[in-house]
Amino acid sequence: MAVTIDLKGKKAIVFGIANDKSIAWHIAKRLNDAGCRIAAAYQERVEQLFLPLMKELNNPVYAKCDVVSDDLLNSFFTLVKNEFENVDFLIHSIAFAKREHLQGKFMNVDRRGYQVAHEVSAYSLAEISRRTVPMMKNGGSIIAMTYLGSEKVAPGYNIMGVAKAALESSVRYLAYDLGEHQIRVNAISAGPIATMAASGIANFSEMLLNYVAKAPLKRNITADEVADCALFLCSDLSKAITGQVIFVDAGYNVMGI
Repeated sequence: MAVTIDLKGKKAIVFGIANDKSIAWHIAKRLNDAGCRIAAAYQERVEQLFLPLMKELNNPVYAKCDVVSDDLLNSFFTLVKNEFENVDFLIHSIAFAKREHLQGKFMNVDRRGYQVAHEVSAYSLAEISRRTVPMMKNGGSIIAMTYLGSEKVAPGYNIMGVAKAALESSVRYLAYDLGEHQIRVNAISAGPIATMAASGIANFSEMLLNYVAKAPLKRNITADEVADCALFLCSDLSKAITGQVIFVDAGYNVMGI
């Protein structure tokens, strides 16, 4: 029996759309196609790639925002509050580390590089959740994006792996904090996908080949497959799931080689 997920009347805030390859974009498009209205935050540096995508959504709300700027966060969330009576979903698909810290040795990451990676990639989840929760009047779902490098060594992932470990722990603590409000918090651990962010990771092409060779499904995944999981986590089909890291990686994470 086919199951259709209907999100008509629902509203989502999405952080992390940079271009049409972004996982955040595929999630936003999937939610939009299910009837959900989207509020998207974007960085000025990707504006020329971002704005054309908004034409593919149904009456979206969008504005420049950077999670390290209180002023931009304040203006973005004021816009969302004015446009949306309430919010149902929050998608956190943002991460950053200096390019030089995504190669070489982890121990060579300097103090400021460590701080920046954690502020953008991990702390921001708590920051934007705190601003969104008052608008989640009827419960909701918060989803963060992560990667296996949080718990296993992925050479070259370095500081980002450590930041993703902090992000996953944040997911569990937020799930506890928000459970009484019927707000679920989960993370999707996706296999490697060729996005703008991935281009900065050393030996990324080798990572893709490694997944094909070792994953049980013998292939890489697509951003649409991640978006399908996000759609599930936003739907009532997942209403008893919270605090989890769900792998969408063709089964690679179960392998011992």
